[in-house]
Amino acid sequence: MLQLQSISLVQFRNYVQSNFSFAERVIAICGKNGVGKTNFLDAVYYLSFTKSYFTRPESQSVHHGLQGMRIEGNYTLHEKQVRLRCIVRENSRKEFYFNEDEYKRFSEHIGKIPCVMIAPDDVALITGKSEERRKFIDTILSQCNANYLQWLIDYNKIVQQRNSFLKAAAENNRLDESLLETLDDQLSEKGALLFEERNKFLSGFIPAIKKQYQYIAQKDDDISLEYDSQLSSASMKELLQANQQRDLYLQRTGCGIHKDDLTILMKAQSFKTLASQGQRKSLLFALKLAEFEVLKQTKHVTPILLLDDVFEKLDAERMYHLLDKVCAEEKGQVFITDTNKERLVAALNEINVPFQLIEL
Repeated sequence: MLQLQSISLVQFRNYVQSNFSFAERVIAICGKNGVGKTNFLDAVYYLSFTKSYFTRPESQSVHHGLQGMRIEGNYTLHEKQVRLRCIVRENSRKEFYFNEDEYKRFSEHIGKIPCVMIAPDDVALITGKSEERRKFIDTILSQCNANYLQWLIDYNKIVQQRNSFLKAAAENNRLDESLLETLDDQLSEKGALLFEERNKFLSGFIPAIKKQYQYIAQKDDDISLEYDSQLSSASMKELLQANQQRDLYLQRTGCGIHKDDLTILMKAQSFKTLASQGQRKSLLFALKLAEFEVLKQTKHVTPILLLDDVFEKLDAERMYHLLDKVCAEEKGQVFITDTNKERLVAALNEINVPFQLIEL
């Protein structure tokens, strides 16, 4: 069992000092745009991932005009009480504590408090560049496998080192072939490990996405997904050797698992080109619910689910199936926001679950 019992926010975004306690499993949060609904959910996300859900400098998480911030959450996890604290000091030093133990590396915390967030901008997962989909897959695998997260950190560092080496080689018009070979060997080792994990994971994850889509949309819409990786046809070492001259010319590493993608088709054509708003939203929820299921099975605890403004662009029938799935069928904690109090209350009453209403 995983449940957030209370959260305290000090100088976090638009909250100067606020405390919230949660008496029900389903928490409905309503209020006008700009009052802090998304910031509230992001604070919960912060305690699971040691950072914001949104790509932004740490300084932007501190209340405007003030210095430092603090987020503290009290949880029940596997029948034990757990306290998490994130502190950003006035000198911008960041600290993160699990009970009274301070982490030396924030990556050690990833996966301990599984959490899934669905926000309006997540549609970029479908319509955006491959980087969005890689980040999505990496976030799931990093929560499930601490080794994967370390391999990914190492791989990205080596890519940066190799890129710096290529740039220096071009500027100095001198190539240290033995150093390049060493970097290629290191990159090949980590790349192979990451590819193997992604390939194994997606073989089961893709069918799970299609199953969730059919549940929400009540039809399959002839959707197909495929893992697209250069390593499917050649080893990392072979790719690096074949692309060496091109990499030297462009001064960057142009091949590898950092180019992977998840190709999404509908009726054998590009999904984002053909799909309606409702179909895009249904697929987004399917991706996130498949993530939710994987984390639940792997971590042996139901993740906390954060739903930000999910009513927009989704018809009543799809909305009912989504809420029935996450609030009634599942037994995990759900935080859901909406600008329309009446709509939110009516939807939760329809699926007949107890909930706590917080008005901001």
